[in-house]
Amino acid sequence: MFEWLDYAFMIRALAATTVMSFAIAPVGAFLVLRRLSLAGEAMAHAIVPGIVIAFVVAGLSVASMIVGGLTAGIAVAALTSVLARMTIIREDASLASLYLIALALGIFILSAAGSAVPLKSFLFGSILGIDDETLLLIGATATITLVSFAFILRPLIINTIDPVFHESQSKRPGLVTQWFMFLVVLNLLGAFKALGTLMAVGLMILPATAARYWTSTITSYLIMTFAFALLSCWIGLIVSFYLPDVPSGPAIVLVAAVFFVFSLIFAPQGFHALARINLVGRREGPVDEANFPSKTGEKIHEKTL
Repeated sequence: MFEWLDYAFMIRALAATTVMSFAIAPVGAFLVLRRLSLAGEAMAHAIVPGIVIAFVVAGLSVASMIVGGLTAGIAVAALTSVLARMTIIREDASLASLYLIALALGIFILSAAGSAVPLKSFLFGSILGIDDETLLLIGATATITLVSFAFILRPLIINTIDPVFHESQSKRPGLVTQWFMFLVVLNLLGAFKALGTLMAVGLMILPATAARYWTSTITSYLIMTFAFALLSCWIGLIVSFYLPDVPSGPAIVLVAAVFFVFSLIFAPQGFHALARINLVGRREGPVDEANFPSKTGEKIHEKTL
């Protein structure tokens, strides 16, 4: 039943995904809370030109691809923040514009350089074939992420809940957002060789969205997001072990999707809660606006018997 524990590559994959879950879970949770869920997908495409240029210049070197991808991701994140703060374009529009430009540039360079077959493993990952270099990369990424959250968690929560208040109280209000986007890029790069940049986005967002249906507090939300991410990785790896034709990366993301659908249907704040609210509304009948307070806090008029 547990024969998969006899294989070294499975132990390495389980260890890598466990460490990866510690880092990806809080990043994905705050992406969802800040309504930047698509930012992860955007940044995954934004780092493509950096990875492609590094591949063309230095070949299949993990270090060079990290530097290239990190440079491209930080550049896009910084430009997004600058455009959102200094122009009339909002953060989502500026991010979408820049990541499309970066993606087109990456495809153009890739086409001009020739075949991209060796690059597929970096875009879609190979978690069952990770080496010591990749394990060190994942460990370093998780360490930097967790240490960073130890320092920026409180201001990040304030900035997420009330950005206007945070801006009025902080000397450098944009620093928290910029550092958070740096962590997004860093985790995408840390996972790109194991899961690929495309699958890493799924592991970053789906557990966070699933956990959002179950809890209303930050602490329990972060814990549940980590639990969903970890279970998705472990179950996905075991499924891919018993079904050799199923790739491990998509299997992990599909398990996370199952958790999302289950939460959507059965969680206290999912469809079940919506159906209960609608049922209560039908029983109580239409709302009597006469008993609702006006903007000044006084009743519009008293209901006569």
